[in-house]
Amino acid sequence: LLEEGFDVYQTLVDDQQIDCVVRGRRGKAPVYLDIQVKARSCEADRRSWGVWPSIKVTEPRENLFFVFYSEPLHKTSWVIPSQYLVAHSSRVLSGEYEGRFTVTLVTMSGDSERENPLFSRYKDSFKVLHDYIKRTSAT
Repeated sequence: LLEEGFDVYQTLVDDQQIDCVVRGRRGKAPVYLDIQVKARSCEADRRSWGVWPSIKVTEPRENLFFVFYSEPLHKTSWVIPSQYLVAHSSRVLSGEYEGRFTVTLVTMSGDSERENPLFSRYKDSFKVLHDYIKRTSAT
């Protein structure tokens, strides 16, 4: 996020689904975005490299974005608006994680990787954040 030219402010506690707040500018007016980061390291089970189960999204909104990062999948990231994420992910219908979402960005099968086409436009696309700032007045 810093490399993309944003001012990044980390939260002290992650109790509101916000890992950091990003500030951009539209003209002279500041624009703020809430960011939740989810990551996979090379130590993760191969089957989970592109899947994030049990994602809690209590208040999807226009200025909340999820950044998914998978180190073992070629250091790929996806920048996904929360409202799109909720509309295109699988909702857990029962059990301990009822109401949460499973986000499948890449399915691992044997030696191959199959990307979910619903999320391909968000792959390595911090442009999504820049575009949001350009079209938004200060909030």
